[in-house]
Amino acid sequence: MAALAKNSGGVTTFTEKKFIAMLDTPLESSGELHYTAPSYLEKRTLKPTPESFVLDDGVITIQRGKKRHTLKLKRHPRIAIFIESIRGTLAGDISALERSYQLALAGNAEHWQLTLSPTDKRMADILNHIVILGKQETINTIEIHQADGDYSIMKIEEVATP
Repeated sequence: MAALAKNSGGVTTFTEKKFIAMLDTPLESSGELHYTAPSYLEKRTLKPTPESFVLDDGVITIQRGKKRHTLKLKRHPRIAIFIESIRGTLAGDISALERSYQLALAGNAEHWQLTLSPTDKRMADILNHIVILGKQETINTIEIHQADGDYSIMKIEEVATP
C-alpha cells in the first residue's frame, strides 16, 4: 500500500470481460484508464461503444453518446463504497478501504493479491468481493465478483512510453 501511495498517476490501457449468467458469451470492452492521485479517475471505453466514466473530487460523470449523467457520491453511499475500492487501492489509502471492506493481502511485492470483502450487509447483498492483483506499485487485474454470481475481469497494462 505504501508503494501504491507514492504513485502520482498515469495512463494505462484496459481490456474487460463481463460474465453475465443470462448471456452465452462475455461482454468485452477496452479503452484507457487515467488516474491522478489522490482522487481523479477516468475510465474511457473506446470499444465496442465509446463512453466515459469520470470520478473527480466525489462527483461521478458518465457520458455515453450525447447523454450525460452526474452523481454526487455523498448521495449514493453504495456506489461510493464500490468506487472507493478502486480509488482507495490506487491511492494506497488503507484507512479508506478499511472503512468499507475487510482486507486480505497475500503474496509478496512481486505478485500480490488484495481481496476486499464488503462489511456493510446491504453492499454484501450486491457485491461478494473484489480481487485486485498487482506487482510492486502496479495494479494488473481487477476482478469484481457480484453476489448473484456474475463477475468481471479487467486486465490493465501500462502504456508504453516512447
